[in-house]
Parts: sequence; structure tokens; C-alpha cells
Amino acid sequence: MPVKGGEMLILPLKGQDQPEQEKLALVIPTLREAENICGLLGHVRSVLDPVGFPYEILIVDDDSRDGTEEAVSAISRQDPRVRLLIRKGERGLSGAILYGWQRTDATILGVMDADLQHPPELLPKLLAAIREGGDIAIGSRYAPGGELGKWNLARKLLSAVAVWVTLPLQRAGSRAKDPMTGFFLVRRQCVEQVPFQRSGFKLLLEVLVRGRIRSVKEIPFAFGQRSRGASKAGFKVAWDYALLLARLYAGRFIFRGRG
Repeated sequence: MPVKGGEMLILPLKGQDQPEQEKLALVIPTLREAENICGLLGHVRSVLDPVGFPYEILIVDDDSRDGTEEAVSAISRQDPRVRLLIRKGERGLSGAILYGWQRTDATILGVMDADLQHPPELLPKLLAAIREGGDIAIGSRYAPGGELGKWNLARKLLSAVAVWVTLPLQRAGSRAKDPMTGFFLVRRQCVEQVPFQRSGFKLLLEVLVRGRIRSVKEIPFAFGQRSRGASKAGFKVAWDYALLLARLYAGRFIFRGRG
């Protein structure tokens, strides 16, 4: 059962009586993404099937009521590896990801956006990086070869500053160039029993700071343009990020003080 503690969520330990079988659970959070979800699911399955690695796709929908539920349910009836989970009365990207991760026994956990800005073709490379020994594999816009897409100069500067302020929080030797991306895979054992914030939109940064991460592998990709639906970025995303930074910096200083 999921463990909750105030604003924190804790990923429970995988049952010790369960056989150890490698499997990927890819969470795709949705909020009014009915226009994109069918095409995305078909694309994801088309690139993962040839890999021959067990996987499931968890669509965690924040009660969109826009046709997402019906579209995913139809696909799920044909392919049980696609599962639909609906959250009611809750919002927030990090919470949706954790909600999905809590409801799978997969040994590798992942997330990607539903807005077609994360290329599914990168998934086999991310999975290979984990299987080759990485603790976390990140789809990176800042690694050599990565691109931010058609952002204006102001947005690129804001993104660069947002990344720069995370550097003191990250561990030396396992820093990520793109700790803000929403496209990554992580070994389950690295995040089990680690408390994470339910609210917010930048779970990767928390995973890098609070998780048991020793090795980071970044795979470059070009950030795509949303073709349908509306962006969820706005003041609330920026505010939640500021609060997350404040909590992480406060926790860092408290930890040092106790040490």
C-alpha cells in the first residue's frame, strides 16, 4: 500500500516474496491530453517492443474528463501492458509520477510527458544505459548534442539559471547537466523508502538530491514542440520550483548542522 506522510510520499519497498524479474514501468502523467495520448502510446510501444524487455505503461490521469479515460481504456483492453490510473481531487506532476510508481512492482521506473515533446525513440537508449549499470538515465537537453528547441532567448536564460542554482544541491561526481527534465529512468532500489514532495513539477531534481544515486547517464535529445493541447507551464510551476529549492537547501543545511 502507498505510504503517505503529510505533503510527502514514500515509495514502498518491493515485496521481498516477489520473484526478482526485471521490468520497466513507464509513467505518463496526463491532464487534458486526449488529442495526443493514442498516438503517443502507439509510438512508445513501437519502439519498446523490439527491445524485448518486459514493460508496462501507466497513464496517470488527473481526472481530465476530456476523453483521455475512454481512449486509454480502449487501448488497455487490447494491450494489458497499458494501465489507466485516475487521480481525483489532486493536481501536480510529481504527485502523479509517484502515484504511478507506487502501484507497480517494476525494477526500473520511468517517466515521460504526454505532450509529444519527449521523443519515444530515446527510450531504448535510456533503458540500455540503466541495464549497463547506471542508477539513473536522463533524457538531456543540455548534454552535448541536446537542444532546447525553439525557445526564445529569455526562456533559455531562465532555464539556464534554474539549472545553475541546483548545482550546489547535487552530489559531486554524479551531477546532471539537465536536472529539470521530465524524461528519465531510475532504478527502483535508488528511490525506495525515500520521501518525496507530493506537489510540484520537478521530481528529477529531488531524485538526484534525495535518492541513492551514484551514477548518472545523460542521453542527449532535441526538445520538441507541442503540436496539440495547451502547455501546463505558468506561474504555479515557477512557484512550486522555488518552494522545492527552498526545501532542498534547508534540508542540506540541516543535514550539515547535524553532521
